[in-house]
This record gives sequence, C-alpha cells and structure tokens, in this order.
Amino acid sequence: QVQLVESGGGLVQPGESLRLTCAASGIIFGIYTMGWFRQGPGKQRELVARITSSDITAYADAVKGRFTISRDNAKKVVYLQMNNLKPEDTAVYYCNIVGTAYWGKGTLVTVSS
Repeated sequence: QVQLVESGGGLVQPGESLRLTCAASGIIFGIYTMGWFRQGPGKQRELVARITSSDITAYADAVKGRFTISRDNAKKVVYLQMNNLKPEDTAVYYCNIVGTAYWGKGTLVTVSS
C-alpha cells in the first residue's frame, strides 16, 4: 500500500525558514519523480517543485531562489527546504508521486507576523 506522509509545517514569521519532509512507503521510491504541491486559501492546488529520479529539479517561478527540493532514496524521503518565507507562501503543502493519484494528507504552513 502506497503511503505518503508529510511533516514539518508550522507557523513562522516572514523571512524565516522551514523544512518539509515527505516519507514514502509501499513504492520503489527511487524510480519516481516526486513533487511538492500547495493549496492556499481560496486557491487551486499548484506545483511548487519537483525532482526526478536523476535529481533534475524544477520550480514554480514564485519560489525560485527561495525553495530547494531534494531527496534521499535510501530513506525514501523527499524534502522541501523553504527559506525567506512570505505570507503568500501560506498553504497546505502536499507530497505527490508525479503523474499518479497518490497524495499525502498535507501539512499546513502559515507565514504571518
């Protein structure tokens, strides 16, 4: 059974950092492209960053230079390091096996002073 479990969300002030973690189980993790998506209040879910099995990364324009996605295939985890957070980054962040219907339940990130 495939499971994705996100963690690391919380309440931070603008300019601070958080690192999100997505732990996967039930899959051959290393062969998949993994993605982080987010859904802000009143907004549609959007892709934040993704990383291929070859560690090729891509980012949404809104987070380029501030967020970094990485993975540890041995641990079956994918990370999202978020620096210089802004109020507009407030959202529920979801982990996804790109191209599949497998999603985690999400972790809430709130950026507010």
